Amino acid sequence: MSKNIVISDDVYRRLKREKGDRSFSEVIDAKLDSGGTLAEVSGQQVFDAETADHVSDEIESLSRGTVERITDETD
Repeated sequence: MSKNIVISDDVYRRLKREKGDRSFSEVIDAKLDSGGTLAEVSGQQVFDAETADHVSDEIESLSRGTVERITDETD
């Protein structure tokens, strides 16, 4: 029997990248059987906490720069 589940577009892309020639069910099943978590399958938590914080800070900083450039160009 199959069931439909709702996942975000981001998680879908991550699962699709992970699955290769396998089905989504096979990817999830293999990860859970090996003691893994769904976060590992979806690509979440691939960085340690310190690296994740650094990346988040960098993204925020770069985003601010983009908004400032757009504002400057439209003024």
